[in-house]
Amino acid sequence: MPPAYGWRWAPPWVLAFVALWPAPGYAEGVMVLGALTAIFLLLRRRFRGGTALLSPPAWALTSVLFFAYWLPQLVSSVDAVDHGRAFRESLVDLRYLPFLWLVAGAVADERGRRITFGGLAVIIGVWTLDALAEVLFHTSPLFWGIDALKQLISGRPMCSEAQLAAADRLGGILGPCNLKLGVVLASLSPFALYAAGRRFGTVGWIVAASLVGIVIVFAGSRASWITYALVLVFSGWRLLGWKKLLLVLAGGALAILAIALTSPDVGKRIERTMLAMEASEAGVDGALSGRARIWGAALCMAREHPINGVGARGFREAFDDCDPDAGQVAAWGEGPAFHAHQIVLEILSETGGIGLLLWLAGAALAWRAWRFADEAARKRARPAMLALAVTVFPLNTHLAFYSTFWGGLTLMLAALYAGSLLARADAPAKP
Repeated sequence: MPPAYGWRWAPPWVLAFVALWPAPGYAEGVMVLGALTAIFLLLRRRFRGGTALLSPPAWALTSVLFFAYWLPQLVSSVDAVDHGRAFRESLVDLRYLPFLWLVAGAVADERGRRITFGGLAVIIGVWTLDALAEVLFHTSPLFWGIDALKQLISGRPMCSEAQLAAADRLGGILGPCNLKLGVVLASLSPFALYAAGRRFGTVGWIVAASLVGIVIVFAGSRASWITYALVLVFSGWRLLGWKKLLLVLAGGALAILAIALTSPDVGKRIERTMLAMEASEAGVDGALSGRARIWGAALCMAREHPINGVGARGFREAFDDCDPDAGQVAAWGEGPAFHAHQIVLEILSETGGIGLLLWLAGAALAWRAWRFADEAARKRARPAMLALAVTVFPLNTHLAFYSTFWGGLTLMLAALYAGSLLARADAPAKP
């Protein structure tokens, strides 16, 4: 089988997909083209010589993780609130499977991992510096350029006046109408921190962690703060040891306090968090920005549809019938909640007990692969493993895992994990 069958073009394709997240339509297009190209090449060779792309265990784990995500969606479509739309979404999401093979293949050898993981670290670094520029000058240079290009092409800006007025945190390259920079940086930060630690040692890790952390405090929801704290703990203790890590975390806490005193938006988020200390349901709900009400509705859906849920992405249609405070103005404003904001409740309410069992089966197989891998495999997969683990960490709040953006990001991390942990043993490093 010729070396080209290893798809040396896969790493740049994956990096293009991530770099284009500020323009979701183009990122989606890159993903679809990558999936179609992967299918074409595999069909052209009748799926022979697949080990030139992935090892057999990597083929298996990547596919299993996809089906642990996709099968609950399909099963929930049978009697979903809008089963026609649910079936269509399930069929459309099959495009993820060949793309995940492509992503896993991008990190299946040393050269691919160096390009892909290094490229992700560079992207995170660039987005971080751009966001720091916004902290200082109140404008993201990269988003300003994207917005100017959008207006030149279509005559319309990226964000409406209402979206600009409603923005309450740093938007960075994603802009004030897509306030996901904090959660994105928190989930992808392991690639930047491991790269900095490997290249520049302890000082490099501390500098990178500080810069990314400042941006996450300004840009992130409190969920992203929890995600990033997990990243700092699990990436820092190996490099620094527990004593030095505790000093770094203490310094970070003082920095957050200083930022809260100077930034009204950050201060308000900390004040809302402190409401949880009140011994009242209203205080907890205020601290959670109305999520207690959403979670009550999710539990209702899980009780009413225990087998296969209300259907993936059917939360908003089912919300009114399960709203525990129907008729009252919600903390998020008018209209229903769009999703459960918590991974376990999202799975239970939208895909039911079957969905939860399939997700748990996928998690168990991912853990089993890690447990039986040797130390060399764990070392090369550690950035992807940590990124995936903190993204699906259940004791946190989350974006919708069955949405195009967050679902695509999560599946990409799963493929990076499977492809790097179970890399081809016969893949030599090439310059």
